[in-house]
Amino acid sequence: MEKPVIAIMYDFDKTLCTTNMQEYSFIPEIGLTADEFWSQSNELAQDEQMDPVLSYLYLMLTESRNHRKSIRRENFVKAGEKLQFYPGVKTWFDRINQYGEEHGVSIEHYIISSGLKEIIEGCEIKDAFKEIFACEFLYDENGVAVWPKNVVNYTTKTQILFRINKGVMDLSDDRTVNEFTPENQRRVPFHNMIYIADGVTDVPCMKLVKVNGGYSVAVYQEENEKSKDTVKELMRQDRINLFAPADYSQGAPLESCIKQIIDRMQANDLLVDIYEKQKAEIQ
Repeated sequence: MEKPVIAIMYDFDKTLCTTNMQEYSFIPEIGLTADEFWSQSNELAQDEQMDPVLSYLYLMLTESRNHRKSIRRENFVKAGEKLQFYPGVKTWFDRINQYGEEHGVSIEHYIISSGLKEIIEGCEIKDAFKEIFACEFLYDENGVAVWPKNVVNYTTKTQILFRINKGVMDLSDDRTVNEFTPENQRRVPFHNMIYIADGVTDVPCMKLVKVNGGYSVAVYQEENEKSKDTVKELMRQDRINLFAPADYSQGAPLESCIKQIIDRMQANDLLVDIYEKQKAEIQ
């Protein structure tokens, strides 16, 4: 008998790493401050009635050209080496996987981010994830970024939840992901999903997971009152199940919280299995 699968899905910026990934090296290297870059991106989005994610991707390309900065894939991947993570992140995945193994479940980790996949692929924790869903560039015959290939905004994130739910990882396959699949045949039921994120752009995913029996957990920066107020408001609005400081260290509240959720999901899977067997016997 195969072990039940529990999927833990993470936003990336300010959820696992301490700020937006573009701010560690890319933005300083084109001579802008973070505030300047994001202000320009937001202004462009407003002026052109443009998706904010497409706006920042466009700005990355244009500002790179303007400042004669290479925009090849390997340069974005290299930028991932400079990412800084919250305490405990680098050992988190092995610890949680081991806990799942000891409790008879298989843990899978996924990234669902509006950041750049190429940067994530250059970071220390890239191998911890079964899949990384994030924005990507298309590159020409010379290896130069020319166009956004995949864009992950708050709407796309909800589609990705259904891809994980049904086990359809090929982003070009929009047929299978939309086909009817009975709940008991879906690879990762929503009640076995945990969504960890930090802010309002993840609200649709948080709510979708929560209302379908999974758990949504918001993390916040302890020293940042605005961050703390954001997660409290999410709780007041009933969009999350729990919140905790963004500290992934052993024994920290977040780890204790996730382990208790895994325990509950494992117990629920046992009961569902009993139900399915008894139902089959009386058919």
